[in-house]
Amino acid sequence: MRGKYIKGKMIAYDGSQLRSHWAYLEHDVQGNSVVAFRGPCRVGEKDLVDVEDRKKHQEIYSEDMTHFIIELFDSDLDRTMVIQRLFMCIIKEAIEELMPQIIVDRRGDDLYLEVEGEGEEDRKLSVSVATASPVSTLIHAGVNVVSRNTPVPTLGLEDMDISVDDFILKVLQNFINEMKDVDQTRSKVRGVI
Repeated sequence: MRGKYIKGKMIAYDGSQLRSHWAYLEHDVQGNSVVAFRGPCRVGEKDLVDVEDRKKHQEIYSEDMTHFIIELFDSDLDRTMVIQRLFMCIIKEAIEELMPQIIVDRRGDDLYLEVEGEGEEDRKLSVSVATASPVSTLIHAGVNVVSRNTPVPTLGLEDMDISVDDFILKVLQNFINEMKDVDQTRSKVRGVI
């Protein structure tokens, strides 16, 4: 698993980055990989990968997000969706390590901060989707940096006083370490009959 943080360059995520070989073609990261970057997000209804969201005529929008694009060449969609949920757990742990007084709630592949008070909606922290291409499987995960003007109630890293760079680097390193550990563990166990 290779990783790269495109630091210091804002990249607008519009869904077109969720395609095979994007990491290699655009950022020279070949093979199983995770590429992180920061920038605004706008995915219109016709470009949504999630068919349920598309049927509801929703769009994804944020003025500023951290984005992670994961590409796997040795995985089917079921395994990729499990890895997607593992990745969201790693994001949850990173937020809680950087801001210990916050408890993040993971619901499937989404992260929320529960808000107490009658009539208050929980704040959504993330977006995430997994899909397949003819040669690989792909995951996009985005975490809000700011919470202004989003189509649903959200919370961002800035609202929680979390450094964007520290967050991205922690998530990248923890995910890469986890995937390397899985590979190593797989190679040290013997088969049983």
